[in-house]
Amino acid sequence: MPKPTVLLPPSAAIEKLVRDALREDLGNGDCSNGDLSAALLEPTTRLRARLFCREPAVCCGIAWFTQVFRQVDDAIQIHWLCADGDALAADTVVCEIQGGARSIVSAERTALNLLQTLSGTATTVRQYVDAIAATATATGTQIVDTRKTIPGLRRAQKYAVAVGGARNHRLGLFDRILIKENHIAAAGSIAAAIARARAAAESQHSWFEIEVESVAQLQQALAAGAPRIMLDNFDLPMLRRGVALAQGRAELEVSGNVSLQNVRQIADTGVHYISIGALTKHLKAIDFSLRAERI
Repeated sequence: MPKPTVLLPPSAAIEKLVRDALREDLGNGDCSNGDLSAALLEPTTRLRARLFCREPAVCCGIAWFTQVFRQVDDAIQIHWLCADGDALAADTVVCEIQGGARSIVSAERTALNLLQTLSGTATTVRQYVDAIAATATATGTQIVDTRKTIPGLRRAQKYAVAVGGARNHRLGLFDRILIKENHIAAAGSIAAAIARARAAAESQHSWFEIEVESVAQLQQALAAGAPRIMLDNFDLPMLRRGVALAQGRAELEVSGNVSLQNVRQIADTGVHYISIGALTKHLKAIDFSLRAERI
């Protein structure tokens, strides 16, 4: 199965996210007078620092980490010893930093917050991808993400999902159509909702998907010609029946109640996609530690 395409968000998006994050910490964003603690240090003091990853993880977020230091002080030098997507052992040195002491201590927390969050996302994703690896080779089942992201970090987390080895679902409400239960209720029926979605998707050169909550609804969606159907909270017997009913007429995506304990069994049913909100909302931040010495 081919690996997902991993593309960094636009540089302007990274710069804006970092700028906003720094303003949270520094107030006006100027480290020369926005960090009361750093102001206690002599302006000529310089530091040499090493960044450690304290636990097994997948590295992700180098561009954001680097951008933080660049915006605080573009004279700071960073030498990376790993790349996004690399598996890190505990206590691995991931980069070396050298520059003004005031700038390094001012940038440290914001840079670590972004790196630990994105690495946490990528690490969680890799666990799920590895859990279905054997099945995915045979069936082509793919792990995908959702819109259940941390506000303001969607593009960054979607990138981290790809770094971890999974694929991105729609970026937002603006780029794909997903018909859910409330859309069906408002449209009046599954058939009516699909008819409207098909017309809209054709005009936008896009695709659409519909979510169903029972085998009966799945049969209605198949009869209406839905190209992709999300099976919401189906148990394993229902999933097997759904795959048998579809017979390749539609792509099937599983959503709801997916965990590391059952994801392999779900993939074994032969569904095309497994979407998991936990990839981006139940992540555990990775423990990184910056240790510096005066030079």
